[in-house]
Amino acid sequence: MRLKVNLAVDILLSILFYSRLVNGQTESIQSESSQTSSASADPTVAVIADPASFVLPFIGTTNGGHVFPGATLPHGMVKVGMDTDSPANHAGYDSNPMFNVTGFSQLHDSGTGGSVSLSNFKIFPFAQCSSFGKCPTTFAARKTLRKLLPDGQSPCTVFDIGGFLTLLLPRPGSPDDFASPGYFSTNLTNSVRVELTATRRTALHKYTFPAGTLNPRIMVDLTNDGQRSSTNPVLTLDPETAKVEGGASFAASFGPGQSNASLSSSANPLRVPLFAGRYEAFTCVTFKGEGYDLGKPVQYGAWQGSFPVEGTTDIQQLYLNTKCAGLVGEVGALFTFLPAPRDQKTTILVRAGVSFISSKQACANAEEEIPDFGFERVQREARAQWNDVLGRIQVDTRGVPKETVQLFYSSLYRTHISPADYTGENPKWTSTEPYYDSLYCNWDTYRTLYPLMSLHDPVTFARIVRGMIDIQKNEGWLPECRGATAMHFIQGGSNADPILGEFFVKFHEHAEAMGVSADDLYNALLADAEDEPPNWNLQGRQANVWKQFNYIPQDMTAPGGANTKQASRTLEHAFNDFSISQVAKVLGKTDDARKYAQRAGNFVNVWNPDITVPDGPGIIGMVQPRLANGTFNFTDPRHCSIHDPAMATCFLNAANRDGFYEGSPIIYSQYVPHDNAKLMELQGGLDKFVSRLDFIFEQNYFESTNEPSQQMPYMYHYANRPGLSTQRARQTIAQFFNTSTNGLPGNDDSGAMGSYAAFYLAGLYPLPATRQFLLSSPYFPQISFFNPVFNSTTTIRSINFGGNPADGTGGNVFVKSVTVDGKPYKSHCYLDWDVFTAGALVELTLTEDIEVECGAKGMDGALPPSLSTGGYD
Repeated sequence: MRLKVNLAVDILLSILFYSRLVNGQTESIQSESSQTSSASADPTVAVIADPASFVLPFIGTTNGGHVFPGATLPHGMVKVGMDTDSPANHAGYDSNPMFNVTGFSQLHDSGTGGSVSLSNFKIFPFAQCSSFGKCPTTFAARKTLRKLLPDGQSPCTVFDIGGFLTLLLPRPGSPDDFASPGYFSTNLTNSVRVELTATRRTALHKYTFPAGTLNPRIMVDLTNDGQRSSTNPVLTLDPETAKVEGGASFAASFGPGQSNASLSSSANPLRVPLFAGRYEAFTCVTFKGEGYDLGKPVQYGAWQGSFPVEGTTDIQQLYLNTKCAGLVGEVGALFTFLPAPRDQKTTILVRAGVSFISSKQACANAEEEIPDFGFERVQREARAQWNDVLGRIQVDTRGVPKETVQLFYSSLYRTHISPADYTGENPKWTSTEPYYDSLYCNWDTYRTLYPLMSLHDPVTFARIVRGMIDIQKNEGWLPECRGATAMHFIQGGSNADPILGEFFVKFHEHAEAMGVSADDLYNALLADAEDEPPNWNLQGRQANVWKQFNYIPQDMTAPGGANTKQASRTLEHAFNDFSISQVAKVLGKTDDARKYAQRAGNFVNVWNPDITVPDGPGIIGMVQPRLANGTFNFTDPRHCSIHDPAMATCFLNAANRDGFYEGSPIIYSQYVPHDNAKLMELQGGLDKFVSRLDFIFEQNYFESTNEPSQQMPYMYHYANRPGLSTQRARQTIAQFFNTSTNGLPGNDDSGAMGSYAAFYLAGLYPLPATRQFLLSSPYFPQISFFNPVFNSTTTIRSINFGGNPADGTGGNVFVKSVTVDGKPYKSHCYLDWDVFTAGALVELTLTEDIEVECGAKGMDGALPPSLSTGGYD
C-alpha cells in the first residue's frame, strides 16, 4: 500500500530517492562459521550460524520506506523503538538526523501507509531539568537531537507543508544509532545513552545518564501516539515503587475512526462491528537500577502539558482539558530518582508491559516475560529467536558481494516483523486460538510474504491461519486489513482467501496436526465467496453483484460500501475464487472446484478488446470498467501511471470512478496470475504478449513500489522466454533495492517488499494457492531451505556460477537445464512443491545465452501452468 496522505510529500520523497540511489559494499565474503550443515548438499559450504549479523534494520528508514528498525521478536507484539518528529515516517523512526527524538515507544507497525500508526506510551529521559516542575514534558518541548557520527553529510529533505516547499538542511554525519535483530541503541545530545530490547509483549529500556547527573528523571507519556489521537485516558502511579499503570483509546491508522457500533444481518447472525476505527491499549511501567538499589522515587507526579504536578498519583487530580472530538491534552507521569553511587554509572532499567485488554494484564505480561529485568538475557534470547528463523534459509556466500548477502537477510528479516502475535490480547472475544494482528494489509502481503513463509516457517503460518479462521467465526468474514485490533479499509478483495489457499494447498496433509481444521478453513472461504457483509469496505466482498453479473459493475451503488475499484476488484475476486477452487479440489469437492474455477475466469468480463494505448503501437485490448447493461465505460490506460496526462491517483476515495486501485489499467491488464495463457490469447498471442511486457518496462509503466506489478518481470516464463524474466527480475533488484537507508522503492508494506526482494534474490517467484514456484537463478552459488514441518532441506545449486552483474543485465545467469536429485526435470521454468516436501538437490546449469527456453523441444509440461490450458490438475 502506498502512502495515502500528503501526496505531494510522497512524490517529492520519491524524486529524492531515485536521484540518490547508492551502492553498498562490494567485497566478497566467506561464511561466518566454519561449521558444515548436515542438511547442505555441499559439505564444503559453511553454515551461517549468525545470520542476524547480516541484517541491516535501517534499510528503508527514510524517504518513504517506513521501516521499523527497533527491537522486537519474530512477529512480536511489542516493537519498541525511537520516535522522531519526522512528518514522513510511519514507524516512528527516521534515519535522517535532522529530526528530533520525541521518545521511545512500545508499539509500532512497519512499512505502512495510511496515517501514522501506534507509537504508544513513549518513555523519555531527562539528564537536566532546572526543577521537577519545569521539566519539558510536552511533545514539542522535550525534543532532542541525536549525536552524530563523523561520516559526511546526511541528506537534506523537502516537504510540502500547507502548500509551501520547506527545505530542511542537512546536519553533518549520520545519527549515532545502532540496530540489530532484537536490539536498538542511540546516543542523545543530552548525553543519555538509550538501549532497547524486547520480549513478545514487553519492552525493556536501558537509560545510562552522563557522569555527574544529580537528578536522573524519566517520563512516561500516556497519550501521544503517532496521531496524537487519545481519548479517555486513565493513569495511576505508585509513590513507593514508581509503578505506572494506565491506558487510553486511540485512533486506528487506516480505518474509519468512529466509535464502535454493531448490527446483525440475516447473512451473519453474529454481532458484526460496523465501525472499528478505535482501539484501547494499556501499559504497566516499572523501574530498576542496574547495579545499585534504585529505591523509591525522590520526586513523583502526574503531568499535563508542560506542568508536572509533584505529589499527584492519579490524573484525576489534574484538570484534564479536552479538545475537539473528546481528544485530551498531553498526560503522563514523571519521576526523579537517586543517582548511582559515585563509583558507578547511573543506569536505570525501564520495563514496559503492554496489553490491549487492561493495565493489570500489561503488568502480568511484564512479570511473566521479564521478571528479573535481565537486559542482556532478553537481548540474547531475542537474537537466538531471530537466528532460528533466519537460519532456516542458508546461502553460500562465496563469490558474492557482502551487500547482496545483507540485502537478502535484511529482506527476509522484514518478512517476520508483521503480522504480530497478539495471542491472549484480543479484547473482543475469548478464545483459545492464536490471534494475529497488524494485517496491514493482506492485499499487500498475500502474493509473496506467505508463500515465503511456506518455505521455511509453516508453524507460524499455521497459527496465523488459525487466527484468521477464528476472526471469521466471530466476525462473520475473514480479516483483510487490520491494525491494533481495529478493522481497516479493504484495498482489493477478500485477500485472506489466497492466504488460506496457500496454506491448505501446500500443507493439507499436516493441517490437522498443526491445529487447522479443514472444515473451518473451507467454511471461512465460503463466507467470503457467498455472503455479502453489511460493510464491504471493511470485510468480505460485494458478493451479490459479483455472483449476479460475474463482474463488479461500475454504475451500481449500494448502501454496503463505496462504489469504487470495480475493475480491479473484479480481477482480485477472480484470483480469490481461483484460490478457493484449489482448496475445493484438494478436499475432493469436485462440483465446488469446477464452480470456483469457472468464477476464476470472470476476469475476461472486464476485458475490452478495442482499447489501444497512446504511443503503444500494436497494443490492443485492456481491462476496463463495465456497466451493468454490459457496455464498457472508458478509463485512459495511462490513468494513475507516471504518464497520466491528468496526474490522477487511484487511492481510496468514494468519489473515484476510474475503476482501479493503486495501479493503471495497463498494470491491471497484466494481472491474471492464474491464467497467463488466456491473457496471452486476449493480447493477441505470444509475440504481442512479449512486446507488451517490453513496452511496460521500457516506458516505465512497471511500478516497483506496488504489489500488482510484482509478478510482471517473471511473466515472460509463460511465453517460453525465461531468460527475459531473469534479466528483468535482476534489473529490478539493481535499480530499486539496495542496503542504504533509502534502499526501498516505497513503503515496505509490512514485509511485502522484503519478501518480494527475497524471492527475486533466491531465484524464485511464487503463485499463491498452487504447488508451483517460477524458477530463475539465485544470486548465490547455493541456497537451501529447511522446512521444520517436513524436517527436510531443499538445496538449489548453480553450476557454473559466475557472479551477478551489478546492473542486472547479461551475465552467466540464465538457466539452461535443471536436474532434481540427478535426474532431468520436467521444466526449466518452475519447480513443483514436491521438490520442497521430501527435500531435494536441484542443480541449475547456467549459461550466458538469454534465449533459453522452458524445456527441450517436445518436452511436455515445460511451460508454467495456466487454468485455461488444464493447469493445476
